[in-house]
Amino acid sequence: MIPHNDSVESIFKELNTNSTQGLSSAEVSERLAKYGENKLKEKKKKSLVQKFFEQFKDAMIIILLIAALISFVIACVEKNPREFFEPALILLIVVLNAAMGVAQESKAEKALEALKNMSAPHARVLREGKEKIVNAAELVPGDIILLEAGDFVPADARLIRSVSLKSEESALTGESVPSEKEAEAEVKTDAPLGDRHNMVFSGCSITYGTAMAVVTGTGMDTEMGKIANLLAGEAEVQTPLQEKLAKLGKNLGFLALAACAIIFVVGLIDNMDPMDIFMTAVSLAVSAIPEGLPAIVTIVLSIGVQRMVKKNAIIRKLPAVETLGSASIICSDKTGTLTMNRMTLVKAYVEGKGVEEITTDNSEETKKILTYGTLCCDGSVVFNDGKETHIGDPTETAIVLAAHRNGMPKDDLNKKFPRLGELPFDSDRKLMSTINLIDGKYVVIVKGAFDVMEKRCVAGDFETARRINDEMSSSALRVLAVAYKTIDAIPEKMTSENLENGLTFMGLVGMIDPPRPEAKEAVKVCREAGIKPVMITGDHVVTASAIAKELGILLDGDKAITGAELDLMTDSQLDKEVENISVYARVSPENKIRIVKAWQRKGQVVSMTGDGVNDAPALKAADIGCAMGITGTDVAKGAADMTLMDDNFATIVDAVQEGRGIYANIRKVVGFLLGTNIGEVFTVFFAMLLWRVSPLVSMQLLWINLVTDSLPAIALGMEAVEKDVMKRKPKPKNEGIFAHGLGLKVVLQGAMFGALTLIGFKIGEMEGGLVYGRTMAFTVLALTQLVQAYNMRSDHSLFKIGPFSNGKLNLAALSSLALVCLVLFVPFLRTAFELALLPGWLYGVAAGLIFVPLVVMEIMKLIEQLVEKKKNK
Repeated sequence: MIPHNDSVESIFKELNTNSTQGLSSAEVSERLAKYGENKLKEKKKKSLVQKFFEQFKDAMIIILLIAALISFVIACVEKNPREFFEPALILLIVVLNAAMGVAQESKAEKALEALKNMSAPHARVLREGKEKIVNAAELVPGDIILLEAGDFVPADARLIRSVSLKSEESALTGESVPSEKEAEAEVKTDAPLGDRHNMVFSGCSITYGTAMAVVTGTGMDTEMGKIANLLAGEAEVQTPLQEKLAKLGKNLGFLALAACAIIFVVGLIDNMDPMDIFMTAVSLAVSAIPEGLPAIVTIVLSIGVQRMVKKNAIIRKLPAVETLGSASIICSDKTGTLTMNRMTLVKAYVEGKGVEEITTDNSEETKKILTYGTLCCDGSVVFNDGKETHIGDPTETAIVLAAHRNGMPKDDLNKKFPRLGELPFDSDRKLMSTINLIDGKYVVIVKGAFDVMEKRCVAGDFETARRINDEMSSSALRVLAVAYKTIDAIPEKMTSENLENGLTFMGLVGMIDPPRPEAKEAVKVCREAGIKPVMITGDHVVTASAIAKELGILLDGDKAITGAELDLMTDSQLDKEVENISVYARVSPENKIRIVKAWQRKGQVVSMTGDGVNDAPALKAADIGCAMGITGTDVAKGAADMTLMDDNFATIVDAVQEGRGIYANIRKVVGFLLGTNIGEVFTVFFAMLLWRVSPLVSMQLLWINLVTDSLPAIALGMEAVEKDVMKRKPKPKNEGIFAHGLGLKVVLQGAMFGALTLIGFKIGEMEGGLVYGRTMAFTVLALTQLVQAYNMRSDHSLFKIGPFSNGKLNLAALSSLALVCLVLFVPFLRTAFELALLPGWLYGVAAGLIFVPLVVMEIMKLIEQLVEKKKNK
């Protein structure tokens, strides 16, 4: 089979399909088993073994392993069981650390894979004579697919019929201009891809027109699949925050290495055992360098993103999570986002007959405008077991449903008055036109915005129509005009000039789309959070203003302007006015980009919603592009950072709240890990300088690192979003993670942990020698880290938010506590870790030292709250 050269009939015969019924469910199942899923081969995933060995890539871990092996060999040669045990234990701890790293990496990978599956593309397909939406991966050769502007082409397919079709194929052919497609085109067998005008190809997008096509190739059998092996695999993208933290980790690593080098040199000068001091120095480096920080941040991000999914927001690009926390402007579409998008046709105005309410038995004049309106619609309403499903644009399905309720189903009208040609809707013309055969005549039916239609009509009472249009709009109705003309012949090339001029005005239809009940509250939350909501719509300025006022978007002193007025403004004029404009009506996609850039020039972080193919540039230009999950085109979704599965404004606000919460949690994790790591360095460094003795041996340091770092850090990253997070101003775009004094706090907290550990060490040493001192140091340092995890949960008092309200942190802390107690109180482990059983009063002293950070942090939080209150007064 040569799809571009064979006739459509021969392809139907070869694939055993047809354009009226498509395939049956049984045939689809058989072909899925034969051809496989419609997916490109993915880059081979790393096995668990590969992931495990990758954990040992870090230079310090390699040095530690080499040192442990040397120590191990020496122990074997000297046949000293005690010397043999220490390196074996170090190896075990390092292996356990690696296993934990693999678990973390796998968890993050699974979370991101789940997100990828959620944002998988869909396809409109004809199966068993019914139109369905299916996952693109389920397509098989022989499927009949339906395409329109904004769709990604889900598989290679031969066109059966097409109307003004254009496809953007730069990914395959390198052509920057969309390729014109024609179902009837004759193509030579050896024609290059760019000249196969009767074919559409997987991975390309439809920029204009509509089509029906038969799938001829899926998965690796598509043209994209043939070159997939030549394409680079998708790069693992790090967020800016992860990159900054990786860089920070390296810088801290150099400092830790310098400290460890000094410790090693001091130890050698003091004639300490070279192997012991070397192992201690390297173990400290392994423990102190936060090499796992970027991985833990990935987990925190992916867990947060999973939480967003539950609130109907799918994040496509991880950096968007960080940006969400900084959003200061939300530019939102009106229809379906701020309103219900449940369009109901309620009124019709017919030229010369006045306004009539829509019922199930309207006048003949109203039935005629409903007939013409339905014939000029691509949307449809499907009824199954009494349940109605709306497919396509809600404004169109409202007209189709009104006609259906008047006894005129769309399918019957299409059979009676067949469509012979069309000009699809686009957001520049704001019109759609069809040519239908009505009573033996070629009738052009045009529907669209009244202010655009008025200029193209040559007959009609426009003064009355304008008045009724304004009355309907001021009642928050969305209004469409319908006009027509009769032509003698169907033009060879259908253009706006030859079809959409010289029209006879027929009338208006008005539909209600009530505001979403939750939108008003979401707008209020935005205001409290220092975020300005802006309405951008293609609707009439009067309709838009009425709804914006009701929702609290358009306040006293704010302006509402049209796209035409915006076009007359220079960029400098727009920059002066942009802060006062809350509603933009009748806008074009180009207007959207100007609005985004005007706000960005003011240093604001802009979120922009969009659903059409022409919205893609604005979605890309915005800091956070939000595509509509229900009405959005594939192209819009591909360009966006986030998809709103319910097309709801409140979901954007929820996502911003989650974004702020995730960022706050990352700050908590970073503060916790760096503070505790600095504490470890301070402890060993100053003990070596002051007393020429290490308060902790290598095994003890590694065990503390294993049991008190990762588990509490991940649990801390899962902290619930704080209640007052939306009462704060947005985070400035370039604000560093250590802003608001976090960097200084981390250093001071590290110094406090170091000081407390050294106090514990000295008290223990004075009571029972070095082993008592090390036991005290181990106990205090390990358990102050667990207390610190609770301290870091909030800037508010721990007792105000509930000390144990984070169940996952409780579980992590108990697990870590159990592992610390295991080596403190199980005799053979205690001996292995060079610890001692202390007198009861020393454990009491240790407990007192452990809870000092809690008291200090509570006092600091109280002072900060008082200072903040004073500032706000």
